[in-house]
Amino acid sequence: MTVTVLVGAQWGDEGKGKLVDLLAEQAELVVRYQGGNNAGHTIVRGGETFAFHLVPSGVLHEGTLCALANGVVIDPQVLRREVEGLDEAGIDVRDRLRISPQAHLIMPYHVALDEAREMAAIAGERRGAPANAIGKDSAVIGTTRRGIGPCYADKTARRGVRVEDLFDTEHLRTRISAALGETNVLLAHYGHEGFSVDAVFDQIVAHAEFFRPFVTDVGALIERIAERGGNVLLEGAQGTLLDIDHGTYPFVTSSSPVAGGACTGAGIGPGRIDRVIGVAKAYATRVGAGPFPTELFDHVGDQLVDRGGEFGTTTGRRRRCGWIDLVALRRAAQVNGLTELAITKLDVLTGFEQIGLADTYDVGEATETAWPTLTADVLRATANVEYLPGWTEDIDAARSLDDLPEAAKVLLRRIQDSVGVPVTFVGTGQDREAVITLDLTPVAR
Repeated sequence: MTVTVLVGAQWGDEGKGKLVDLLAEQAELVVRYQGGNNAGHTIVRGGETFAFHLVPSGVLHEGTLCALANGVVIDPQVLRREVEGLDEAGIDVRDRLRISPQAHLIMPYHVALDEAREMAAIAGERRGAPANAIGKDSAVIGTTRRGIGPCYADKTARRGVRVEDLFDTEHLRTRISAALGETNVLLAHYGHEGFSVDAVFDQIVAHAEFFRPFVTDVGALIERIAERGGNVLLEGAQGTLLDIDHGTYPFVTSSSPVAGGACTGAGIGPGRIDRVIGVAKAYATRVGAGPFPTELFDHVGDQLVDRGGEFGTTTGRRRRCGWIDLVALRRAAQVNGLTELAITKLDVLTGFEQIGLADTYDVGEATETAWPTLTADVLRATANVEYLPGWTEDIDAARSLDDLPEAAKVLLRRIQDSVGVPVTFVGTGQDREAVITLDLTPVAR
């Protein structure tokens, strides 16, 4: 029996979906434990591309149960479209999907409020001093405008609507009325028309029968499967450096993608977790505003965007690109208690004459090897980038360490030695089979 947590070790978009798909072959249950449809996982199988926003990536394996746990926020319309799309693709999910009754619902007014706030922040920066989208004084977070933040805010303020509320119509109407009392005032402040209780109620209650067959105590389900020796995979969205507590606040997501968030988000105790795998690209990317010490602003950054197809699965936004940041990866290892590293998209680096990496930062007059304690210091940190030789060989067909060019092996060794966590998976191409699996031992020198 193994309960494995798969976390993003950077700023999200690390290629977690591919690893989930790979590990789900041996899993009885795959669980999403936080986030919403602001995340997107892409899997390429047999030349066909699947993009998932809510349904766990393990759905492509027949017989694997897939669950949305209490820490997830669910847009009912998005989930229905995703399930119907899987139906059309001939993938049976209805008998295998489980949803926690404690998961919160993203309401129409959450989406409206998210967009209104973001647009107001952008307009405010345009009216004031020149906008600095990555500066500490910027008001623009760069949300996906999917209602995620306002939904989590209502959850914390105890005025949210949960899946279980769908089955008590009187209570549902009361919950919507309580939320709109404040939300409509906020929307009016931003110049947005408010919502009526009746209209929202009618729209949301229509989803009750869709949800009813899926409702399950997900934490208890994990416990039963683990007790009888089955494998469970807990799948996070976004990445460690976007965590609400441990990320580059305020340029973060509204939930806890780290391994600790898997416990609260899925309803299990930390003693149940056996493995924590951190997923990181062989370079680094970020979407939206916030500090990014290794960001590239030249043609090399553009090449990484083009070669890596660095556009958001959910939003289509161009990702900011830079070299791999080992200072940040050590932070991820610490916060998550990583037992393993999975390095994805190594193939994207093929053809670069030199491969950059940062092992230290300059913060003021000091050179630091550790992640700065203060976000202000992360913002003013300068990454000390050093360069390793690149390679020109195509590595898409590599299925063992011996198949890789020496320069690629040197890069993997450097990552592993610097972070202090063994590299056990290496992605060498787009297709799901393009992965090198290594034992839990140091990479051979």
